Amino acid sequence: MNTELFIARRLFSEKENRQQLSKRIINIALAGIALGMAIMLIAVAVIVGFKKEVSDKVTGFGSHIQVVNYDSNLSFETRPVSSRQPFLPQLQALPNIRSVNIFATKPGIIKTDDYIQGVVLKGVSSDYPWDFFSKHLIEGKLPDVAAPERTGEVLISKNNADKLLLKCNDPLFMFFINENENIPRVRQFKVSGIYNTNLQEFDDLFVVGDIRQVQHINGWEPDQISGFEITVEKFSLLETTEQQVRECVISYDKEPGTTLRTVSILRKYPQIFDWLSVLDMNVWVLLTLMILVAGFNMISALLVLILERSNMIGIMKALGSRDSSVRKIFLYLSGFLISRGLIWGNVLGIVLLLLQKYLNLLKLDPSSYYMDVVPVHLSVWHVLLLNAGAMAVTLLMLIVPSFFVSKISPDKIIRFD
Repeated sequence: MNTELFIARRLFSEKENRQQLSKRIINIALAGIALGMAIMLIAVAVIVGFKKEVSDKVTGFGSHIQVVNYDSNLSFETRPVSSRQPFLPQLQALPNIRSVNIFATKPGIIKTDDYIQGVVLKGVSSDYPWDFFSKHLIEGKLPDVAAPERTGEVLISKNNADKLLLKCNDPLFMFFINENENIPRVRQFKVSGIYNTNLQEFDDLFVVGDIRQVQHINGWEPDQISGFEITVEKFSLLETTEQQVRECVISYDKEPGTTLRTVSILRKYPQIFDWLSVLDMNVWVLLTLMILVAGFNMISALLVLILERSNMIGIMKALGSRDSSVRKIFLYLSGFLISRGLIWGNVLGIVLLLLQKYLNLLKLDPSSYYMDVVPVHLSVWHVLLLNAGAMAVTLLMLIVPSFFVSKISPDKIIRFD
């Protein structure tokens, strides 16, 4: 039987202890722990949610990994590659690969009677996963790229629709310039749907339509494309997966000018993901401050408990208890009190997060934050790790103050009592 644990439980559950002078100080310490835990849960949930939301939007436009012609520059005017690649079966069999789709891009200009807008026409095929654009579709329908004949239906952003005074089913004229051609090619499309991701840099850029339109404008053969878009299952394994993809395609060199290269979304848009990684530092600073505040609150509560129970400590020492045994009692008691504060903090934090998730109480300026509501994303593992970390660090901070029990002399305490 663990005697120290038994005594700590009795002290924790003793009703008379709740009427002691230390009640107010202990309640303040527990309130600090609860508030700190709630703030930590909210901070982690909001930062993780923000990073996930922005990452999903960026990858929704450009996928996780692209395989393109090595001779293509950083613009959207690409050199064609064949869609019939011998490595495709091996590529699709990789463990973290969700889908592999063909695409083609062509820069162009939208012109109306009063406005012009430079955009990129992104052509996709019938097997393209529309989950991302379906989620952000606010009006109309998705282009029917699976039609037997190439379709003129395109998807444009709300920003471009507002700028160019366009709405669903309106005609849209685009101008394209090919290499070695002085006269631009004009194509008429029809606006089938309008999307809005609040990621203005991308919303202003992309018009999504049929890949056969891009092939026809460029004068390509039906099997010529800009490249392949690869979607992965786990974003955390992106770098490993890109290396596996590179190994599949790096040896392919069928003819000069068609060597392929892989580009991950992290390397294509480093400024965005570097900015997101900086947010992690803010979280760590906040977590450190909250845990330190909780620790110092518990140190003050522990010292009050020791002083209040000095008579009990003197009697136990007189009966032969060692200082280490008495310290364990108060460390166990502190652990019970911290657990109570953490429970209340978890309840408060999770309730606030659920309210934000389902009611969208806090709004944001989309032009500054790329979304119109505060996003939240918190997994069970985050909750468990935060609680375990807070408990461990706080208890470690209490070890040194617990040595104060060795300063209590049994004969003086008992004589004074």
